[in-house]
Amino acid sequence: MKVIHDIRGFEPKGKVVLTQGTFDGVHFGHKKILKQVVSEAEKIGGESVLLTFYPHPRLVLYPDDNDLKLLTTIEEKVELVQALGIDYLIILPFTKELSRIPAGEFVRDILVEQLYVSKLIIGYDHRFGRNREGGLAEMMNYSKVFNFEVQEIFAQDIEESIVSSTKIRKALLNGNVHLANNYLETNYVISGKVEEGLQRGTSIGFPTANVRVNSSFKLIPKNGVYAVWVYIEEKKHAGMLNIGYNPTFEDKKWSVEVHIFDFSQNVYHKDISIEFVARMRDEQKFNGSEALVTQLREDEKEIRAILEI
Repeated sequence: MKVIHDIRGFEPKGKVVLTQGTFDGVHFGHKKILKQVVSEAEKIGGESVLLTFYPHPRLVLYPDDNDLKLLTTIEEKVELVQALGIDYLIILPFTKELSRIPAGEFVRDILVEQLYVSKLIIGYDHRFGRNREGGLAEMMNYSKVFNFEVQEIFAQDIEESIVSSTKIRKALLNGNVHLANNYLETNYVISGKVEEGLQRGTSIGFPTANVRVNSSFKLIPKNGVYAVWVYIEEKKHAGMLNIGYNPTFEDKKWSVEVHIFDFSQNVYHKDISIEFVARMRDEQKFNGSEALVTQLREDEKEIRAILEI
């Protein structure tokens, strides 16, 4: 898959079958749509293309809206889309100027003249152009003017995409990573860089890597203790993750920190990715560090069993 950030460099080798959207999470509903794009491209010996936008349009149009929480960063989205066989992922920089382009000009100047669309696959609820003025009916009309085909995505696939995105976010905020992973068809992931903490974990025999998540808009699951897989320099490790305040120590700030089993390397300032497998329990305030250590040992035993290590 080729990732393109400047559409002026897009040079397809065959007819273009394209869909567009944010595709946050690239979950099972999105995958059905993208597999349809790949299938249609294969039928005509063409190229499958996903046009997406970065930053997320809401971040540009409503910069003071802090409620937006995304399931995937742009880097995570690239990896997930690549696994589906899409030929080109075009990441169009979203700006206020782009949002003001009339629907007809967007179709002519971008979809036709720069992306060479031959077949466009979109849903019944698709909106485009200034003030979201264009819809499926308008796109059908433009397709006749500019000589490309429009194929409507089944309503059921669109509804699944909308509903599952909502359900995934709700499940993660409730700590139900099992349900979220089912919708995603993979384990939910957060990524970041390891930074120095207070060293309390080391002092009680459970050293942790404190993770500064890469994006402030990335959705973080509910506070608590989780069984996880940890990836450092492409190596996979088992671990247990705590999200929250670690209330046994009253001066502790909110953090994301992971204890990696059977691991003693220095990982400060390294990139780290964490896959959520299961939620073990809520955070608890223990009567001192000894009681905390007793619980952590029990957590580790249960997590090792879950991860089958």
